[in-house]
Amino acid sequence: MIDHTGYLVSDLDKSIAFYTKALAPLGYEKLMGFPGVAGFGEKGKPDFWIHSGATPTDKIHIAFRAKGRAEVRAFYEAAIAAGGKDNGPPGVREMYHPNYYGAFVLDPDGHNVEAVCHEPYLG
Repeated sequence: MIDHTGYLVSDLDKSIAFYTKALAPLGYEKLMGFPGVAGFGEKGKPDFWIHSGATPTDKIHIAFRAKGRAEVRAFYEAAIAAGGKDNGPPGVREMYHPNYYGAFVLDPDGHNVEAVCHEPYLG
């Protein structure tokens, strides 16, 4: 089980603003900050960290679990409104499995950020 993850961003303040808005629909918020570092999470536990550094050379993909399809859509809308770029609108991705519902957005550094739920659609 993964306890936490993180990666470099080129502009920490810009990325904090992006992730604060983009992750709010998933219940995430900025919980900790140190010089050059910000930690996001829920229920008092930061598990996603961004670090200021040189321009990232490798693009990362991270997926956040959503509590339903509406939450995936809310993430997508919030991330786009926060300046993210579309990398796959909300929808079923049957190539993964029949109930895989996700949305993909590129953050300010081009990292592929996803919200996903795996529950069947109940109408």
